[in-house]
Amino acid sequence: MSSTIKEALQRASFCLQRAGCGNPVGEAAALLAASLGVTRAWLYAHGEEKPEAAELQHYFAWVARRADGEPYAYLTGEKEFMSLSFLVTPAVLIPRPETELLVETAVRELKGRENLRILDLGTGSGAVAISIAVLLPESEVVAVDISPAALHVATQNAARHGVTNRVRFLAGDLYAPVCGERFDAIVSNPPYISSTDIETLERDVKDFEPRLALSGGPDGLNFYRRLTAELALLAAPPALLLFEVGYRQSEAVAALCYAAGYKNISQLNDLAGIPRIILAKPAGTA
Repeated sequence: MSSTIKEALQRASFCLQRAGCGNPVGEAAALLAASLGVTRAWLYAHGEEKPEAAELQHYFAWVARRADGEPYAYLTGEKEFMSLSFLVTPAVLIPRPETELLVETAVRELKGRENLRILDLGTGSGAVAISIAVLLPESEVVAVDISPAALHVATQNAARHGVTNRVRFLAGDLYAPVCGERFDAIVSNPPYISSTDIETLERDVKDFEPRLALSGGPDGLNFYRRLTAELALLAAPPALLLFEVGYRQSEAVAALCYAAGYKNISQLNDLAGIPRIILAKPAGTA
């Protein structure tokens, strides 16, 4: 039986409410707008219109998957980051708003410099590397990830934003693909959730996003230890390290950077007031 837009929204909202979604009305509208390729304002202005049966079938399939916990971004295949639209699949972590601070800090610190070479470790969807390349048009970015599936997504995103010629994607484990190379800066949003904390995460994270991009070992710090300890694999230590960190990890990561020779260290808070970014420079640099 056919339904009007208004009726479809009511049915979907009820389904999502029963599933425990925090904002069932808003999510129902967002999913229908994305499914039909229209704005939410258009939906509310055309509540009595009846979508085609195939359109409704597609929409309610999305609603069922969302009710089962699948993230909205995986359903639509899109996520906005730094005002850019990125392709996302279950092969990559969904870009978070707080990670925009990592990009903003990198751009602020590096803007105006020429012939920049920047290394992004654990690139995932490529959101950080590509955003930096877009905002620093004179830079070259090398982006590394151990997951070929993630790199496939990242390569498509680079083409989408016209930076294929300035972002080089390499498969491998942290510094291994770039041994002996020289970089001005390293940026990374590595896996930093502790093994025990993963099971306490929201269902749409722990059951759907890749564990490879989430788990940072027993205390969440495994990758920070390697990011700092394995710098000797490069031709020279970069002048700037920029790491996103998890809740209550900033002091430990700052100490790792200090032990690696980076004596000028700053912690930057996200919008919630949580230390989110570690910015580390060698002693004597501003």
